[in-house]
Amino acid sequence: MESKRQQKFGRQIQKDLSEIFQKDFCEVFGKGMVTITDVKVSPDLSVARCYLSFLLIDEPQVVVDELNEKQKSIRNVLAGKIRHQVRIIPYLSFFLDDTAEYAAKIDALFDGLHIPKETEINTNEYEDLDD
Repeated sequence: MESKRQQKFGRQIQKDLSEIFQKDFCEVFGKGMVTITDVKVSPDLSVARCYLSFLLIDEPQVVVDELNEKQKSIRNVLAGKIRHQVRIIPYLSFFLDDTAEYAAKIDALFDGLHIPKETEINTNEYEDLDD
């Protein structure tokens, strides 16, 4: 479980990274959009795991790999924004957030279930008694 300090620091990184992606690294996304859904920070605040969700991007994993390759330059821009607030500029790693896909898959499973109505169950019980 994250401490309040980790959560607050994660939210600050999330906010700053969203501004960085909009202004400095917009060429990576082309016409697509990126959302930083969550940032998990290690207890010593030295590592930040950033989870990203994409819209209008055909191959999101390729974009995540490209961001991981440009991690040092993204970290340098982030350092310019938060250098007076923190002692350590965290190491950034980016991951594809697939919770929306997972939720859609679960919904599809629920839609595929056939749950008999109560009246169907009651009529089947009475038919068994007649035999």
